[in-house]
Amino acid sequence: MIPKEAVELETMLHAYTLGGAYSLYIENKVGSIEKGKLADLVILDRNLFQIPEIEIHKALVDLTIFNGKIVYERD
Repeated sequence: MIPKEAVELETMLHAYTLGGAYSLYIENKVGSIEKGKLADLVILDRNLFQIPEIEIHKALVDLTIFNGKIVYERD
C-alpha cells in the first residue's frame, strides 16, 4: 500500500457504486439502494466497516442480485 494514495473505505465504495453510476449518467437507475432503481448488489459474509482494512480481500460474496434476480448464491 502507498499511504499517500490510500482512500477511506466509504470513499472507495461510493466511487464503485453511486460514483460509477454518475460517471455513466445512469445514477437515476443504479448506484444506490432506492425504490425504483435496478437491484444490482452483492451481500458479503462480513461488514467491511467492522474489520481491519488489511482483511477486506478475505470477504466472500454470499449472494449476488442482478436486475432484481438472484444470479449467485454461495453454498
